[in-house]
Amino acid sequence: MAEPTETGRKVTTSDRIKDLILSDGLRPGDLLPTEGELCTRLGVSRSNVREAIRKLSTLDIVDVRHGHGTYVGEMTLDALVEALVFRGVLSPGDDLDALRDVVEVRKALDHGMSEQIVHALNGTENSELKDLVDEMTALAADGKTFPQQDRAFHTGLLAKLGNSLVGQLVAAFWDVHTAVLPKLNVAVAADLEQTARAHGLMLEAAESGDAEAFRAAITAHYEPIMRALEQK
Repeated sequence: MAEPTETGRKVTTSDRIKDLILSDGLRPGDLLPTEGELCTRLGVSRSNVREAIRKLSTLDIVDVRHGHGTYVGEMTLDALVEALVFRGVLSPGDDLDALRDVVEVRKALDHGMSEQIVHALNGTENSELKDLVDEMTALAADGKTFPQQDRAFHTGLLAKLGNSLVGQLVAAFWDVHTAVLPKLNVAVAADLEQTARAHGLMLEAAESGDAEAFRAAITAHYEPIMRALEQK
């Protein structure tokens, strides 16, 4: 049975399993106690434990491996991505607003981390990111889009910070963006070359320690998609 907290929200069996993971010092990939052990330790029924495990599994907090046991999950943002993609195409008339919201969040994350990115890359050379810029430039010259290179570039920038949560958020909102875009029939911005060039400018600015130029390049990067949305 759920118990009330000081804030009035009831503590569920799911909450108690999460607390158990923390108190036992378990890490992603570690094996959880068996169903019977959880029942004994938490003082709840098997049906409560099973329902809680199902809920936690959908959130990637636990990973149920049939025949092997239940493990602490990797806790990715896959569930968030799926929910946001569905939200973006669910309500006719609201879908473009949803995509605008996603683009604005992406911009905010890039701008918000600009100082840290520039600080981390200042004075360095990043051949793997330069190679991605070259690939995007070549594809743009042929009139082709470059979603894989685009994603790899943005996640690669954030990887330099060592902040896994920010990296996951950027990747998650990028995935929502690219998943929702074709479902809404928004035309790909004609100026692919501007977008590819903006990535190069972002990298050059970061490596030279120029935060203002980095932010200007971010704005240039998003300008084509914002222009396409405004024309809808």
